[in-house]
Amino acid sequence: MAAQAAQVATDLITAYREIITKTRAAGIRAYGATILPFGGSQYDDAARESARQTVNAWIRSSREWDAVIDLDSVMRDPEVPRQLRAEVDGGDHLHPNPNGYRVMAEAIDLGLFTISSVRPTRGRPATLRR
Repeated sequence: MAAQAAQVATDLITAYREIITKTRAAGIRAYGATILPFGGSQYDDAARESARQTVNAWIRSSREWDAVIDLDSVMRDPEVPRQLRAEVDGGDHLHPNPNGYRVMAEAIDLGLFTISSVRPTRGRPATLRR
């Protein structure tokens, strides 16, 4: 199971890199969001948690994203970081409740979505201002 979970982490990072490349080629910024904790859910095991931590560490530190939205940090229980906080847990320890969706929404800097971050070019896809 550990080797399979590690491969999933590697595959996710590879897929995220492809998304970053394709969105930038289209003149769109690429924003990464960390994976929420799922401790206590049907998917909870040490190997999957290790894979989640690996992917989240890459999202936070790779510097490949134009911005990172750290949903894990606002949703996890500070006492048991592999679980959602009780006040945001939808009951299955995997999906947020309505309050959780509000918390996630409030964690997003809406300035990331302004049109000023994109410069249109005549006859070609928009390009990013850097």
